[in-house]
Amino acid sequence: MRYAARAMIELTISYDTKPVQLNDIACKQDISVKYLEQIMAPLRAQGYVRTQKGSRGGYHLAVGPDTITLYDIVKSIEGSIAPVDCVDDDSCERADQCVTRSVWTRLKEAMKKELQSRTLADLAKEQERLDTGSN
Repeated sequence: MRYAARAMIELTISYDTKPVQLNDIACKQDISVKYLEQIMAPLRAQGYVRTQKGSRGGYHLAVGPDTITLYDIVKSIEGSIAPVDCVDDDSCERADQCVTRSVWTRLKEAMKKELQSRTLADLAKEQERLDTGSN
């Protein structure tokens, strides 16, 4: 999920310009092109990125970076963010007697809330500040 987030931030930084080739993202983020291809498939299926073919082709965001949250990216790549399976699965026979299940549920909700609070636009601004050395 961290590589997906980094790749999507790269696309956000180039949002208003030309499509970005995976080779460029791979070099900047030190991620293999093969792995990036695997990462982009679910993001494309969810409608967050699209490709442009041709000599000036590459990937770009399909929707505005202010509408895509970090949660959207994580959910596309990982599916559930539950720390344990029983949080999403009501078939556990011990759910009614399990004192830790509520902890795992609260943890999942806290993670979801934090991830939903950060858009790609927010993260790209932070990245650009880091890159320029500004505070």
